[in-house]
Amino acid sequence: MDWNKLLFPENEQPLDRLVDGYSRTSIFRTIGFIGDSLSSGEFETRDAEGRPGYHDLYEYSWGQYIARKNGLKAYNFSRGGMTAREYLQSFAESRDFWNPDKACQAYVIALGVNDLYNQRWEVGSLADVDPKDWRKNGDTFIGNYAAIVSRYKEISPDAKFFFVTFPKDDLWGNPAAPQGLCDSVYALADHFDNAYVIDLYRYAPAYDQKFREQFNLYGHSNASGYILVAQMIDSYIDYIVRHNPKDFNNVPFINTDIRY
Repeated sequence: MDWNKLLFPENEQPLDRLVDGYSRTSIFRTIGFIGDSLSSGEFETRDAEGRPGYHDLYEYSWGQYIARKNGLKAYNFSRGGMTAREYLQSFAESRDFWNPDKACQAYVIALGVNDLYNQRWEVGSLADVDPKDWRKNGDTFIGNYAAIVSRYKEISPDAKFFFVTFPKDDLWGNPAAPQGLCDSVYALADHFDNAYVIDLYRYAPAYDQKFREQFNLYGHSNASGYILVAQMIDSYIDYIVRHNPKDFNNVPFINTDIRY
């Protein structure tokens, strides 16, 4: 067996193959999934008058699919409608998500839909990030997003962070938002140590009409859709770990008293 060809196919891109069985995501025994409805296994319903209902069914979230497949513990630090601002200013505190007892070895952050599409809040830039005190960050999407990362770094200093971009979707009302989010999370990944980008905008399939017919229920994923997202996120983390092995040598020691 040529392990080099098996693990590193020539010219491999992040989602060229979806992993089967245990992936290298399983090197993390605890992962926190920070996000909105798309991270919460939210399903839409319609009543007799056609009015929508929204239901967070966390067991259907892609984070929990990843956890069950890889035998790890996942926290859904998420809720439908969540924004970076609300998460930082009230939601996480009200749900005890800053509790050190819930410290994770890795965090996957998938925020921005409600901030940039629905609320149309200012994206901001790294100028809104105070490297010494997250409390002084600007009240922009980037400022609040970076403050979330900084606060979790206080709880779990050696944790790995994965920042998720939007996939292409022809229904979004703000066409500049996907590229704005991509640019922002790449800048944040450069700013923070132990941070990586899961770029669904570049590498995931486009969420077009044909895709939605297969994987959506109204405006959110159906159950199969959440499984597909789980496969993509899981495979992307596997790709990152395989291509940056030295970065992940210390993962078993994160949040222990063992010094690497």
